[in-house]
Amino acid sequence: MITVLAFILTLGVLIVVHEYGHYRVAVACGVKVLRFSVGFGRVIWSRQATPDGTEFVISALPLGGYVRMLDEREGPVAPGEVNRAFNRKSLWQRTAIVSAGPLANLLLAVLLYAGAHWIGMDEPKALMAPPAAGSLAERAGLRAGDWAQAWSDDGVEWQDLRSMNDLRWQVTQSVLHGTPLHLLVSDAHGRGQRRVVLDLQTLEAREVDAALMKRIGLGAPFSEPVLGETKAGGPAERAGLRPGDRVLSIDGQPIEESGRIRELIRASGADGVARPMLWRVERAGQTLEISVTPNIVSDGERTVGRIEAYPGQPPIFVKVRYGVVEGLGRAVSRTWEMSTLTLKMLGKMLIGEASLKNLSGPLTIADYAGQSVQLGLAYYLGFLAVVSVSLGVLNLLPLPMLDGGHLMYYLFEGVTGRPVSELWLERLQRGGVAIMLMMMSLALYNDVARLLGLH
Repeated sequence: MITVLAFILTLGVLIVVHEYGHYRVAVACGVKVLRFSVGFGRVIWSRQATPDGTEFVISALPLGGYVRMLDEREGPVAPGEVNRAFNRKSLWQRTAIVSAGPLANLLLAVLLYAGAHWIGMDEPKALMAPPAAGSLAERAGLRAGDWAQAWSDDGVEWQDLRSMNDLRWQVTQSVLHGTPLHLLVSDAHGRGQRRVVLDLQTLEAREVDAALMKRIGLGAPFSEPVLGETKAGGPAERAGLRPGDRVLSIDGQPIEESGRIRELIRASGADGVARPMLWRVERAGQTLEISVTPNIVSDGERTVGRIEAYPGQPPIFVKVRYGVVEGLGRAVSRTWEMSTLTLKMLGKMLIGEASLKNLSGPLTIADYAGQSVQLGLAYYLGFLAVVSVSLGVLNLLPLPMLDGGHLMYYLFEGVTGRPVSELWLERLQRGGVAIMLMMMSLALYNDVARLLGLH
C-alpha cells in the first residue's frame, strides 16, 4: 500500500508541476486555457470557477496530463477571442509556453535536491571493502578499510567526498565521460594519506549498475568482520558462535571484512555436500577455534551454504547535510549533472554503447518510490528530484508528441519563416507515436524482467 500511495504521489506532484509550467506561462502570454488535466481518460473530478474560466480536472489514468488551450487548428474560435488563441501568438511566446513544462520540472528538481541537502541524510562512510582480485580498484592500490576523502579529475583541484554514495556518483560520472578518477585516501582513522588513480577510461561499460561497480572494485561499504545476531537453533549457534565474535580466519584464509565471510559460507555449499569449516574467532581477548557446518540450501539453480547468522556489522554512517547557500548551489550542480548524465545515457543507448536495459518504466519508479518513502523524507525528496530531472529532459527530446518535438517545429519555422505543413505534421505525429510506444513497451519489459530476476 505504501508503494502504491508513494507512486501516486510521485506522479501527481511531477505531472501537476509540469502542466502548471505550461499553464502559468500560457496565461502570462494571454492564451486562454480551456482545461488543465491531471491524468487521461474519464474525468472523475472537475472544477470550473466561471463559465469562461479554466476547467481543472482529475482523470482516471494518472500516467500523464495535459493543458488544452484555445487553438484555431483544433476547433472554431469566436471572433472576439481570436487574439487569445495559441496559434495566433508569436513564435517566441509559443516557444516559451512549450518550454515551460520541462523547465518547471528542472526547477522543481533544484528545489527538491536543496530540500534533501538541507534536511540531511544518513549515508555510508566512504570506507572501502576489499576490492575484487584483478579489479581496477585493486590495481590502483586500494585496500580493505581505506577511506576515500576527496576526488579530482586532474589530480590538482580536489573536492571532498562526503559518503560512499558521493563516491559512486563521481565514479559514474567518470565512467560516462571516459576519464580517470583521482582519489585521496587514508586508513579508516585518517592516517597515512595517499593518492590513487582509477583508470575508468579503460572500461567499456554498457550498463552503469551494481555489476559495473563490482568490476571496478566498489562493492558494499566496509563492514567489520564481527558476527551479528545468530538465529536460535541454527548452525552458527549450535557450533558455539556468538554475536560479537571477531572472525580472524576461515579454513586458514584470513578475513579482513565481512563480505569475505559471506563468500566463503555460500561457496561451502557449491557441491551440495555439507562439510565443516574451521573458524578462528576472537572473543573477549581470547582466540578460539570453532568447527561450523553450514546448512545446504537451494538458491535458484545452485546450492549454497548458510549458517543462520548475520556475518558482519552494519557499515559506519555519516550525516550528510549542507547549509542554505551550499545546499542550493549543490542542488543546481546536481540537477545539471543529472540532466547531462540522462542525455549521455540516452545517446549511448541510441548508438549501442549502453544497454537498453538501463531504460526503466512505471513499475521500477513505483518500487523506488516505496523504498525511498520508508527511508525518510530526505531520501524521498532526492528520489523525486531524480525522476523530475528525467521527466524534464525526456520531454525536451526532439520527438513528435513531446515538448521537444514542438520546439523543433518552431526552430524550423524560425529558420525558414514558415510553419511545418499539415501533411508533415501528421506524418511526424504518427512516427512519434510509434517511437513512444516502442520506448514504453521496452521500459515495461525491463521492469517486468527486473521483477522476475531476468536482468
